[in-house]
Amino acid sequence: MIDVCLLGTGGMMPLPYRWLTSLALRYNGRTILLDCGEGTQIALKKAGWSPNPIDVILFTHYHGDHIAGLPGMLLSMGNADRTEPVLLAGPRGLEKVVSSLRVIAPELPFELRYKELTENEESFPLPDAPELRITARKVNHRVTCYCYSFELGRQGRFDAQRAKELSIPLPFWSRLQKGETIEDGGRVYTPDMVLGPAREGLKVAYATDSRPCGNIVKAAEGADLFICEGMYGDDEKLPKAREKKHMTFREAAEIGKAAQPARMWLTHFSPSETRPEQFLSGAQQIFPPVSCGKDGRSLTLNFKDE
Repeated sequence: MIDVCLLGTGGMMPLPYRWLTSLALRYNGRTILLDCGEGTQIALKKAGWSPNPIDVILFTHYHGDHIAGLPGMLLSMGNADRTEPVLLAGPRGLEKVVSSLRVIAPELPFELRYKELTENEESFPLPDAPELRITARKVNHRVTCYCYSFELGRQGRFDAQRAKELSIPLPFWSRLQKGETIEDGGRVYTPDMVLGPAREGLKVAYATDSRPCGNIVKAAEGADLFICEGMYGDDEKLPKAREKKHMTFREAAEIGKAAQPARMWLTHFSPSETRPEQFLSGAQQIFPPVSCGKDGRSLTLNFKDE
């Protein structure tokens, strides 16, 4: 199960009813924060999520509307009695950028660890939860920028009858279910002896601040939820989208059509798009599942047979 909450959907500047870009994912008691625009700590509290369990903060890039809220968020985490280390990941230069912002948050009760992304595509597990894999892929913006996908793997069903037939001691069953190989009395027990084929897991993809590109399609392929920037709803703003390296609703919908996610939310709206829903019909003609995100929009993704 993965909980998703779109904390802020605004690009460039906040509006009275729209915070700047940020997304939170929760899995097995751990929270991942994607981007941290101004006001994210307020949006998180408004959504009813605690800052304490944030184990990972990911950045797409270092424009202000995606990172300016970090000092306040770190202070909120400290005030919520966070003491465990926090992993920060983002494009090259991350530690320098964060150190500059921390001039106003110099003392924290937890360690910051850094992972600077340098490759076209990089994958790494959620700390202490390797079954959830994070993949970052470069996209096409005015500065180095990444999209992210999150894939929660799911092992096959445990076959108790098979375990009995193989005379595997009962105390070893749970350990094999967790993927452990056990050696006992000259015998070796491996998970594949009692687990069926891997079952379908869950996938979430997030892309913002980019022109359409193949890496976004790859990230969103078959996702249960794909969240994508829709900076401009008005088709007449396509030249501006090309100039600023952003997307229109229709361009985002074309990515959805190519990737075929089960659900697709648009986000990162221009301040000029005060009512983005009025432009949605054109995008839905291209990819019907697309809809407009809004601050606080939440979803719980469950495995398909649950």
